[in-house]
Amino acid sequence: MAFVDELSFHMKAGRGGDGVVRWLHEKFKEWGGPAGGNGGNGGDIYARAVRDTWLLAKYRHVTEFSAENGAPGEGRSKHGKNGEDLYIDMPVGSIIKNRQTGDVYRLDEPGQEILLLKGGRGGLGNEHFKASTNVSPKQSTKGKPPEEADFDIEVEIIASAGLIGLPNAGKSSLLNALTRAEAKVGNYQFTTLEPNLGDLYGHILADIPGLIEGASEGKGLGHKFLRHIRRTKMLLHCISLENESLEDTYNVVRSELEAFDPELAKKEEVLIITKSDIAGLPDAEKRVKAIKAWKDRKVFIVSVYDLDAMKKFSTSLVKMLE
Repeated sequence: MAFVDELSFHMKAGRGGDGVVRWLHEKFKEWGGPAGGNGGNGGDIYARAVRDTWLLAKYRHVTEFSAENGAPGEGRSKHGKNGEDLYIDMPVGSIIKNRQTGDVYRLDEPGQEILLLKGGRGGLGNEHFKASTNVSPKQSTKGKPPEEADFDIEVEIIASAGLIGLPNAGKSSLLNALTRAEAKVGNYQFTTLEPNLGDLYGHILADIPGLIEGASEGKGLGHKFLRHIRRTKMLLHCISLENESLEDTYNVVRSELEAFDPELAKKEEVLIITKSDIAGLPDAEKRVKAIKAWKDRKVFIVSVYDLDAMKKFSTSLVKMLE
């Protein structure tokens, strides 16, 4: 299923049912007084958080949600049935914005429910207007119109760690080796067109599409997904040993993070040097020595084909995420 993280809907709560004019008819008493019931209230609309990151894809072809209208009142003082509330399931991490009011809601926990729109109240039947000075009221009121608005929904993936780096840095291969996520892998840039997720012993890892210089300004693909690493506990910064200057490569990605959101630069970061298995790479040993001089950073040099090394790295990563 395709990953969808942005959608817009028009939502309309239920209209209130009309109150009615009715009269009580009893044996030997044709006109027994007013007996028109009130209309039912219209249904409300709620957003409900569920643990399903891909859920918005189900709504790709939906443009409008409507709650049930309240039923009109009935005779013998019977109130109309209230319209059923509508619950719209959305992924945990959803940010919901009401375009008309500017209100913003966040779904942070599974099962969380947020009232988005209130249904209209039911109208009043003629029995409501009965009084000592008005024993045969003929008035009733219409049901109230519901709230309605246009909403924008965005999803921020809530993951334990986000894999970041330039395109073709080996992020998807690393995710597959750690979690068996089966993310698409190719020897070309922008293989990853949408975030991939994997489960590492209960810790969710998110592979974010590759960043390029200028990503925070809208260049490339990664800028669209930068928001997905806002809620991660840790950043796994992947740098391919193929890059001539690992320090410069590192700085490019860091600059884009800081430009997009300064808070991202404050997250705990682990550097992962990938593709260390490439044979005949010029100055490879020199580049590795330079990395090991970065004493103020947590650095791992990995090869997805070295199963023992990957097992050790996986164990270390789990400990860091706990």
